[in-house]
Amino acid sequence: MLWTIIGASAATLTMFSFIPQIIKAFKTRSVRDVSEITLFQLSAGVFLWILYGIHLKDAVIIIANLVTLASLGILLFLYVKFGGAEK
Repeated sequence: MLWTIIGASAATLTMFSFIPQIIKAFKTRSVRDVSEITLFQLSAGVFLWILYGIHLKDAVIIIANLVTLASLGILLFLYVKFGGAEK
């Protein structure tokens, strides 16, 4: 039971970790401080976690990383939309 709570807490924190950055980007219309390398590297890692979760048939790993990848996708979209490091 304790490990389930710890795992669910970790998944929740990870899933929503980029929401503050997304909100900041929307408000300021700037992603100047966002590292594109970090976004791509983390996206690749999260994608591999999804594959690993599929291999293990572990819904928690799959869902948590799908949500994380979706939020990273939004941030990548904003990065392109607002010009990234160009501005």
